[in-house]
Amino acid sequence: MDLAHIRNFCIIAHIDHGKSTLADRILELTGAITKRESRDQLLDGMDLERERGITIKAKAVALRYTSRGEEYLLNLIDTPGHVDFNYEVSRSLAACEGAVLLVDASQGVQAQTVANCFLAINGGLELLPVINKVDLQTAHPDEVVEEIENVLGVDASDALRISGKTGLGVPDLLERIVERVRPPKGNPDPKAPLRALVIDSMYDDYKGVVVYVRVIDGQIKAREHIQLMSSGKVYEVLEVGIFAPKDKATESLSAGEVGYFWGAIKTLDEVGIGETITHDKASGAVATDPLPGYAPPIPMVYAGIFPTFNADLPALRKALEKLHLNDASFIFEPEKSEALGFGFRCGFLGLLHMEIVQERLERESNVQIVQTAPSVPYEVLKKDKTTITIHTPAQLPDPNHIEEIREPIVRASIICPTEFIGAIMKLNEEKRGKYLKQDHIGQNRVLLSYDIPLAEIIFDYFDILKGTTKGYGTLDYELKGYQAAHLVKLQVLVNGTPVDALSTICNRDEAEHRGRDLCRRLKKEIPKHLFEVPIQAAIGGRIVARETVSAIRKDVTAKCYGGDITRKRKLLEKQKEGKKRMKHVGNVEIPQEAFLSVLGTAGQSEAEKGKKRKS
Repeated sequence: MDLAHIRNFCIIAHIDHGKSTLADRILELTGAITKRESRDQLLDGMDLERERGITIKAKAVALRYTSRGEEYLLNLIDTPGHVDFNYEVSRSLAACEGAVLLVDASQGVQAQTVANCFLAINGGLELLPVINKVDLQTAHPDEVVEEIENVLGVDASDALRISGKTGLGVPDLLERIVERVRPPKGNPDPKAPLRALVIDSMYDDYKGVVVYVRVIDGQIKAREHIQLMSSGKVYEVLEVGIFAPKDKATESLSAGEVGYFWGAIKTLDEVGIGETITHDKASGAVATDPLPGYAPPIPMVYAGIFPTFNADLPALRKALEKLHLNDASFIFEPEKSEALGFGFRCGFLGLLHMEIVQERLERESNVQIVQTAPSVPYEVLKKDKTTITIHTPAQLPDPNHIEEIREPIVRASIICPTEFIGAIMKLNEEKRGKYLKQDHIGQNRVLLSYDIPLAEIIFDYFDILKGTTKGYGTLDYELKGYQAAHLVKLQVLVNGTPVDALSTICNRDEAEHRGRDLCRRLKKEIPKHLFEVPIQAAIGGRIVARETVSAIRKDVTAKCYGGDITRKRKLLEKQKEGKKRMKHVGNVEIPQEAFLSVLGTAGQSEAEKGKKRKS
């Protein structure tokens, strides 16, 4: 296909604004699928995506479209809308020249709409604002157009008004994509040095590593040898193809096209996302200048993942490696816990990302895991003026060696109806947020900007926000840097033994309250044993809270039908001695629910306040 007849574009929007539904209509109109093959969320292939109604992985599809008698190749990428999968969006934008900015006509501009729009503008993409769901009775497209212009600074006077569900206006959108989105740049000469950008990859049990690429210069064919510019490794290409939407083998991939190839690539970490691919010297001209690639993802949340049974550790490692290939924003490294044994410390982009990874591990790899409560990274300035980054409370140095502890701060953007401004401000004040500004968008909605510690965001903040705003509040955030704070390590001891997987780092003013709350929650989760199990929270060497799980009692005096009281006392003393020995050598069983109970300890009183505000 001639470069002038290729259009690479993606669909970006806030979650639940209709991206996947619009993609379904585009597939039908271009003839990529038949009515028999049609189904809702066709590009969302994972069961998790279909069950939750969200897009987790960006999906590409090549479409043939005829406009004014000329045939065009449209490479469409459907992107996620949740803030946790923002890295997928940024990678998709790097492979496109245009973006369809989809806004719900009933909900208007939301937090992730703003974030995705600015990503597209910074990437130099042609932005096409589109108002979706205009067929709803609650739609107010004129107000939404004003919001787009006021909040985003994008001219939306000629924004198309469509319905992804019924197909209204979708043909006009295809025509506008052909007219407005510029064709890709590159050298289409098959003899030119090959330069292709790796935009994604997946692991197939039969093919090995399948690499998704956007070809910038030159051409890639089957039975050629390609070279990775970063490592210099050479592989033979066994098949190249496009997504139509299923994998379809072709003779070659040329400049401007998006497709896939696979060959003898068996090691999972050999091909990195953002890698530049060229020919080896035997197959053709070799490029000398690598492509810019992608900025590496920065994990926002860390959690430990351990196998339920120690023998499953190799299977868990293999499952994590396979998942890391399919999800470049997920990272992991080996870790040892005193309570849980050997496992892995994993980094995620957010809580939803963590939850999705856990479910994918259990479903796709059939591995039973125990997951600890999430934590955030901290910077520690030691008294010798060196700075280290820690990901778990167990890595915190001795307090005598610490000059200061810095916590990550995020810039939070909250969009909500104006009637909830007071409640949101009170919530952010409780979460140690710093007010920056507020901008009114439309008549009844406002955009609030705050700097909030990330540790306050990852616990129950989003749930309280949704409850406080009756479901109308939306949140987007990005990491701004680290800031010194008065933080301490809250240690948890179960039966006198420190359990690092239950310990946490928190603000000193909240530590005692959080310790009492955590002990109460653990008391409900840890089952009774044949001996009393004390649960303690400590700051340094001082115990600040304690709860006791009572022992399973047996009436040893039941067989005594009277007689001297000394006989009963003798039996009770004998039982007491036996329980002492049991307590000394026994192990306390801690279920999975106990490790996740730390999630709810951001302040039970604050949750209750949120419920009161909601009522």
